[in-house]
Amino acid sequence: MISGSLVALATPMNPDGTLDWERLDGLVDFHIKNGTDAIVAVGTTGESATLNPDEHCAVIRRVVERVKANAEGKIAVIAGTGANSTTEAIDLTKEASKAGVDACLLVTPYYNKPTQEGLYLHYKTIAEAVNVDQILYNVPGRTAVDMLNETVVRLADIPNIIGVKDATGGLARGKALIELVGDRIAVYSGDDATAVELMLMGAKGNISVTANVAPKDMADLCRLALAGEAEQARAISERLMPLNENLFVEANPIPVKWALQQMGLIQEGIRLPLTPLSAPFHNDVLSALKSAGVQ
Repeated sequence: MISGSLVALATPMNPDGTLDWERLDGLVDFHIKNGTDAIVAVGTTGESATLNPDEHCAVIRRVVERVKANAEGKIAVIAGTGANSTTEAIDLTKEASKAGVDACLLVTPYYNKPTQEGLYLHYKTIAEAVNVDQILYNVPGRTAVDMLNETVVRLADIPNIIGVKDATGGLARGKALIELVGDRIAVYSGDDATAVELMLMGAKGNISVTANVAPKDMADLCRLALAGEAEQARAISERLMPLNENLFVEANPIPVKWALQQMGLIQEGIRLPLTPLSAPFHNDVLSALKSAGVQ
């Protein structure tokens, strides 16, 4: 089972918006060095919505290749392959499987607002079409559709559906989900601010935006929380809380890409309709980086 700190990796770009392969390699090395347990390539934070299909698959292949080539040790690679078209999601998932990923992360279909039965059939169809481990991803604040716990329970019976990323931020709901699915599938936090508490309730890890800039701290936090070391895990979480909050002052990944640029890890590239972080928020993000001991 994949567990621990799973970074939702930002996709580095040149100032003109083209992909920056050299810095992508550098980010992979950075996470391996700092103890990240898995890399999620081309999820929401990786600007999946602005990459074309060829770029999407190329980034996944590059991350897999870089992980395999790194002498410091292998970590898991999870590919973001969700789409609001079931056939497109199948195509992306097939390509990711061919690339050799450990699992795929599939966001709920956005904009078209399917029913719960539509969500069930969407994921069931993908799982049956591609023999690779798959993780459901529920983030209603971005997709305008909410996959209910009862639907996740139905999907947990499908053998290669092995987890769900709960980005609702609701701890009561997350706890109920963990109790409902038991040990059939893993529940992962998708909300940095509440990740410690959800892991202490039984979640298996955190798919994290904050890990982009504080990978060692997030890896330590997850390790401690999974071991039941509540006091120590909460202390790290409290120190990271300004980051957890300020990396969302504008739509993700705008703030985290700006923060990575300040750290010298990527260039300023980001694709429209996303824009660079607005000037009024610069000091807030810088202060958060400093308070976390990152900058």
